[in-house]
Amino acid sequence: MSTDWVVDMGSEALFLIIKTAAPILLVSLAVGLIVSIFQTVTSIQEQTLTFVPKILAVFLTLMLLGSWILDSISGYMIELWSNFSVYIR
Repeated sequence: MSTDWVVDMGSEALFLIIKTAAPILLVSLAVGLIVSIFQTVTSIQEQTLTFVPKILAVFLTLMLLGSWILDSISGYMIELWSNFSVYIR
């Protein structure tokens, strides 16, 4: 196995991580921004107010996109394990 294969496998893994984590992080960012704007407009300065909406939004996003995330990660792992004999040469 050459170093090119290792670099390709690593870049595929990093791209998969970014691709599967991005929707959750973007939803959390958007909800945090909306709650922050709401706190600024209403002058509510409660620090714990941001956590509950973020947790609910992330949970809802995981419920909606969880099967896609699992399929993506499982597909990558199946590809890795099916080519395992090639990697150990």
